[in-house]
Amino acid sequence: MESQLGLIQNSFLAQYTNLVYEALDELPHNFTITDPCIDGHPIVFASNGFLKMCGYSRDEVIGRNGRMFQGPKTNRRSVMEIREAIREERESQVSLLNYRRDGRPFWMLFHMSPVFGKEDGTVTHFVAVQVPIVRRRVVCSGSGFVGKRVEVCDHGFKSGEVLMGACRREVCSDLVGGLGRGLVFDNALDSDEGAEVEDVCEASQIEKQKASAAISNILSVLAHYSELTGRLVSGSRCRSHGTGLLCSALKISLGRIKQSFVLIEPHLSNMPIVYASDAFLKLTGYSRHEVLGCSHIFLSGLDTDTSTLSKVNGSIHAGQPCTVRLLNYRKDRTSFRSILHVSPVRNASGKIAYFVEVLAEEDEKEQAGNVSSPKSKHLSVVGAVKVAVRSLSMGPGPSKS
Repeated sequence: MESQLGLIQNSFLAQYTNLVYEALDELPHNFTITDPCIDGHPIVFASNGFLKMCGYSRDEVIGRNGRMFQGPKTNRRSVMEIREAIREERESQVSLLNYRRDGRPFWMLFHMSPVFGKEDGTVTHFVAVQVPIVRRRVVCSGSGFVGKRVEVCDHGFKSGEVLMGACRREVCSDLVGGLGRGLVFDNALDSDEGAEVEDVCEASQIEKQKASAAISNILSVLAHYSELTGRLVSGSRCRSHGTGLLCSALKISLGRIKQSFVLIEPHLSNMPIVYASDAFLKLTGYSRHEVLGCSHIFLSGLDTDTSTLSKVNGSIHAGQPCTVRLLNYRKDRTSFRSILHVSPVRNASGKIAYFVEVLAEEDEKEQAGNVSSPKSKHLSVVGAVKVAVRSLSMGPGPSKS
């Protein structure tokens, strides 16, 4: 877990100065920030307002996926809309039933927006604002005639206010035998259980505007503190999502693969690395931003066999797999012997989209053996990467907006 916490810390410090934490903490909004490049697409920042709303401590939330707040009555269609928005790298605003730490459900307006790097247009993070929805319920008489609309907050309700356009629950006295025509609130206000709860709770226009304003404020803070590092970010893509950049959905799929590997773009002159797994970063000691864009042979050094490197490059140019033994160097310049397996990855149309390089440190038994053919652990990684790339290339691509 320590290695993932290090990745989470680098997720922010690679993009912003450390002053960004204090600035974000001062914002009054309920929000989280996630990183699609880290395994599991975890939360890397949670605001004080969000923690208070949900009842969690920061340590309980950081490093976890947002699924932890869902429950048995969370609307699956809303969840699928969020996933599709991540896949297409676009904004999304949906009503969502989530659960607090004590198990109590609550409705909120979930507004998510991608954060783009200005230099290359890739998504660096997602910001998600959560605005509690004030539930309005219709109270009717025994005849079914609507008398009043009641505004219901998490801490109680204000009767007698006429409120339009919101989540409604009808509580009629004729549903409760023996109570006559009185208004019944107790069970209705304290629980989201029962047939009278609607599948989707609609937010008011004011709540939607509040969420949009919060997103704008958060993006402004991130943009300001990215200027101080020179790694500028924006709420909109400043250049087209061109060759060599991975969509967020593919990063999330690749993040589920636990072994050490990189994905390279063979169609560019220096064949740069466009994705590096968490295990690769742990093995080599580099951070993600230090690896992305580097040549795929950047781990080589003084004693690395150049003929072996030529064999790897030749296999890539020929579109063929190969397996070799290499002497590589970590960031601290300590050397290690590794088995490298390189394989082409084709998209759904059959064209080579990437090459995957699976890097595993050799043990003593492997150093004495033959590496002319890949090991099963290498092939399993290649298979998983191929599935991820092909499944994404068959679906809709990222939004160009």
